[in-house]
Amino acid sequence: MADTYDAQWFADRLGDRTSRGIALETGALIRSGVLPVGTKLPPVRDLAFALGISPATVSIAWSDLRRHKIIGGRGRNGAWVLGNRFAPRPTRLVSVGNFGPGVLNLAIASPDLAFLPALEGALAHGAKAAQLNSYERERILPELEAVVRSTWPYDPGAFLVTNGGYNAVYTLLHALVPPGAPVAIEDPTALRLLDILEDLNVPIIPVARDRSGPVPESLAAAMKSKPVAFLFQPRVHSVDGTSVTTERLEALGDVLEGSETLVIEDDGVGDISEAKRHSLGRRFPDRVIHILSYSKTLGPDLRMAVLSSSASLVEQIQSYRSFSAGWTSRVLQGAVSWLLQDAATHATVGKARAAYRERRHALAAALKKHGIEWEAGDGLSVLIPVISESYALVTLAAHGIAVHPGSKFSLKPANTIRVATSVMPLEETERVARAIQAACAVPR
Repeated sequence: MADTYDAQWFADRLGDRTSRGIALETGALIRSGVLPVGTKLPPVRDLAFALGISPATVSIAWSDLRRHKIIGGRGRNGAWVLGNRFAPRPTRLVSVGNFGPGVLNLAIASPDLAFLPALEGALAHGAKAAQLNSYERERILPELEAVVRSTWPYDPGAFLVTNGGYNAVYTLLHALVPPGAPVAIEDPTALRLLDILEDLNVPIIPVARDRSGPVPESLAAAMKSKPVAFLFQPRVHSVDGTSVTTERLEALGDVLEGSETLVIEDDGVGDISEAKRHSLGRRFPDRVIHILSYSKTLGPDLRMAVLSSSASLVEQIQSYRSFSAGWTSRVLQGAVSWLLQDAATHATVGKARAAYRERRHALAAALKKHGIEWEAGDGLSVLIPVISESYALVTLAAHGIAVHPGSKFSLKPANTIRVATSVMPLEETERVARAIQAACAVPR
């Protein structure tokens, strides 16, 4: 069988000898069943010689197929066919388990449904939005732009509404990042941001964080690789609950001064944060892209985020969107505009902010009682160091509590656990603290 699919067999069937052509035509052979699952592929150098091209061209094609889980293996052992379907998957996200009944699920840092505003009035208002059902690709409703501009942390060139914060990041990265160009990102970070970058198949440069935000010296080291973009969370961190200080933000700006690196600010927690909004858009209006998501404050099903940048960058992002949705529902834009001006909604968001603060501080106090010093922080979750991540997860599971391993949020091994305090009932605080104490113990 191995001789049947040697380098010459491939050379006779591959007409397009670019990396993209090789990937597409090999994929077609796999999908059609001509190359069955388990087939060993010829060595890169042998196939390159048979095709009369550079081995690097074949390597790029194989990398593309490997990224889509079509082929597996690398190095001396060669590569082989894994499957016959192109199905990119957000591997960090899809590995989140379904824990079933009876488990206190503190793995997902979602908003408490009790603190989301009612949508009936908002949706009724949205149903009367201007130009409803028009196919005109409107970037943002004028009424929504007027509302968001009044509280935006700087005066941008243009706004664009997207279908949620991660949709904004996914879209702008695909629109603005050339193939193979490196991207710097704070580490740890949101797991879905890592999924997006890994699917984009670009070099990822981690930038270390401390309790004041991304570390300037680490960013300076990353800048030596000339990243096309730097992605970070400018207000409260969605994983560890720390906030970027004003001094740290300015220090990061000093490092970025004089470069051409795009600055992507992802404010995914939004106004349930107690930290003030700020942005490097004041210093770099032509290359900052500032994103504010409304999922945590107004509701995930609104699928709404607003981004700002220069008019030219917004035009590039919108052009890419034209391949898919083209624009975000005017009904939902009108609904968000109504909610942002509604006094009852403001009161609900205030109650949410206070409740999340109470839960964080209650857990911090309970942990301190059990000998674990930890700052309450801000937002919806916390990141707690442990001696062994796997031992901590098993120990918490034995106590009927599910959390996320910290390594999901990092590019390097991390002995930490991410605990979603936003959905932790106050009456469970002591049980959670005792379980975390046991999880932090030295494994036997």
